[in-house]
Amino acid sequence: MKFAATLFFDVGGVLLTNGWDTEAREAAIAQFGLNGLDFHTRHAMLRSAFETGRLSLDQYLQKAVFFRPQTFKPDEFKAFMFEQSQLLPEGALELARALASTGRYRLCTLNNESRELNEYRIQRFALHDVFVDFFTSCYLGMEKPDEDIYRAVQGITRCPTERAIFIDDRSVNVETAIASGYCGIQFHNVDQLRKELSDRGITTN
Repeated sequence: MKFAATLFFDVGGVLLTNGWDTEAREAAIAQFGLNGLDFHTRHAMLRSAFETGRLSLDQYLQKAVFFRPQTFKPDEFKAFMFEQSQLLPEGALELARALASTGRYRLCTLNNESRELNEYRIQRFALHDVFVDFFTSCYLGMEKPDEDIYRAVQGITRCPTERAIFIDDRSVNVETAIASGYCGIQFHNVDQLRKELSDRGITTN
């Protein structure tokens, strides 16, 4: 089937809250009484391996949190991590759902996320009902804003660059997508996104 356009959505910051960002980690520090400097330092050292699928969630937690005895269990910490994922109230996911329902556009995600968090978010928010492919750093072994991930996704989808639109809340990710040949939209709010898509002929009507 030939689609009028392929839309590549970031997830955290556009559709949902970020999965495991600084704010979520600060909340974990407060909830579990962690040493903040130690935890942030260890996370920084592990982040890339975690988000590109080279470390499982259990391995990450062993190195970042449970390298010393704790008063709480790994399953408690995992449950807290998962609960940080919430639907953003702006309604971008509903816009994406409406675009997908037209049948005119192919919707995919292109995001950085660890495997277990990514799969949890797909299931919890029924993202599989909206997006046909999930191009996530944990599956591809590379992450935004590395240009290689944009080129790899374009090669996999065989989507002509003039019909490839990338949507992200972070300017550096959008800039790199544009440099890689995509049309890029920096997400600020759903009304702005709807207008910029409409200006490109992409509507829910």
